[in-house]
Amino acid sequence: QVQLVESGGDLVQPGGSLRLSCLVSGGLFSMATMGWYRQAPGKEREVVAKIISAGHTHYADFVKGRFTISRDNAKKTVFLQMNSLKPEDTAIYYCNYDTSYRGGASFWGQGTQVTVSS
Repeated sequence: QVQLVESGGDLVQPGGSLRLSCLVSGGLFSMATMGWYRQAPGKEREVVAKIISAGHTHYADFVKGRFTISRDNAKKTVFLQMNSLKPEDTAIYYCNYDTSYRGGASFWGQGTQVTVSS
């Protein structure tokens, strides 16, 4: 069984920065596509950024130039560096582990709250 534990969420002022971490246990981390998603109150969950096993990244348009996703395969951890935060970035941020491309499954963390407010 794969387990994901996010951390790093907090209350931050507009323009501030946060770094989210997601520690994975079990599974084949180095082979997984790792992603960060978010869900704001009353809205559907949406993708923020993804990073595949080879290191290539994908970002949602609304975070390009502000957020950076990275991974440390040795530590089985994926990070999301968030800069220039805006109030509309307020949401619960979820980490996702996905090996469905090779017949595996997808797993989610419990989420971490990010609140951007003055």
